Amino acid sequence: MRLEGVVVPLITPFRRDLSLDLEALGWLLEKLGEAGVHAVFSSSTTGEFPLLTMDEVKRLNEFVVQKRPRGVHVLAGVTSNNAEHAVELARHALDVGADAVVSTTPYYFKHGRDGLKRYFTRILDSVDIPLVLYTIPSTTGILLPVDLVKELALEYSSVIGIKATYDSLRYLARLVDEVKSLRKDFSVFTGSAYAMLPTLELGGDGAVAAIANAYPKTFVKLFEAWKRGELLEALKLHRRVLKLSKLYEIGEHVGATLKALLRFAGAPIELVSRPPITPPSREEIEEFLRMYPVEL
Repeated sequence: MRLEGVVVPLITPFRRDLSLDLEALGWLLEKLGEAGVHAVFSSSTTGEFPLLTMDEVKRLNEFVVQKRPRGVHVLAGVTSNNAEHAVELARHALDVGADAVVSTTPYYFKHGRDGLKRYFTRILDSVDIPLVLYTIPSTTGILLPVDLVKELALEYSSVIGIKATYDSLRYLARLVDEVKSLRKDFSVFTGSAYAMLPTLELGGDGAVAAIANAYPKTFVKLFEAWKRGELLEALKLHRRVLKLSKLYEIGEHVGATLKALLRFAGAPIELVSRPPITPPSREEIEEFLRMYPVEL
């Protein structure tokens, strides 16, 4: 299995009583499939995974597998501070038919290199399913060392890629130069939408882009233009992505901001996030929509 292109870290719609709204999620999956995205990632940071129970993560992952659009890969989030919980979620993801699992580093205790390796090897030794590593130091407090990524990728063929949400092109370049050069099937993704084109130009494979929940066509067109070698068109779309990335500055959580954006654009998604996440103001969202209508 090799991943490339546009991966959408799915929002998690909730009903007004804070229960999962799978019907709304099904609607979104259909729209993303029509837009041509390459993969979806359930129980993600954008999807507020720390506020979900183990059972809810399993329900989400299974539902996304069942409702996946044709030709779209499903990456199931299995992150936990407890390695045994991550293993349980990974086994469930394998059983229900996910294509791969995704795990960040544990995000409470600040583990060193040896602890991080123990965490990931526990998952890898326990479940025979492809794994995408995920480093997001802004929320976990830990940046996965490039040498550890390399070590895991060389020891385990099931380590198929990394999502790096880290504002450093040098870090992404090192992943390409030091890991991808040795494992041609290893995928390097940026988790920052605005770094998609630079990542591709560095030799990476695409973006796991939260904004693509509402603007998938822009990202798909950018990737396709780059694949065709139409760099001027790709640059034009990259400039649009930079403007869309102002969404990150609205509200306190991009998932809540995206749900508000979709709701006010007429999507069947409630403007609901679980406490303590607070939705953004209506005024900010409506102003953004006037400039950038959603693409679903």
